[in-house]
Amino acid sequence: MFIFERRTLPFQTMTQESAYRWAAGSRIGTRPTQQFLGVGDESITLQGELRPEITGGARSLSALRDIAEGGQAWPLLSIEGALYGMFVIESLNGVHTDLLENGMARKITFTLKLKRVDESRSAIFGDLKQQVERIYDNVSSQVSTLAGSIL
Repeated sequence: MFIFERRTLPFQTMTQESAYRWAAGSRIGTRPTQQFLGVGDESITLQGELRPEITGGARSLSALRDIAEGGQAWPLLSIEGALYGMFVIESLNGVHTDLLENGMARKITFTLKLKRVDESRSAIFGDLKQQVERIYDNVSSQVSTLAGSIL
């Protein structure tokens, strides 16, 4: 997991976009009717500025690139622990400026675009429950094997 904090990747702005799908039905002499089809795409964009002497730097962006290349969805939580959903990294942009003689940046501005991929909050909790059950079964199996080898 990646924790957004001062020493890794503190962001200054968070933009959340939620889309909702509607279909129009044409009618003669009046406005089209609208039918709600369901929830559409949801994305979150985090923007910020890094000062490597004080906050995270190029290593933090590199860690996020590694996570993105893994192709997995990760939960996004607020500082209060509220679950936004399961997100994948759609894009990461870093602009390095105020370069030193050795090429290291004194300032890195970044934009991180995340896309929600779960169906619903209940689907997330179902997946988390399954994951915990698998971990529990695995640990129980290992404890039984260890206990059997000791006896």
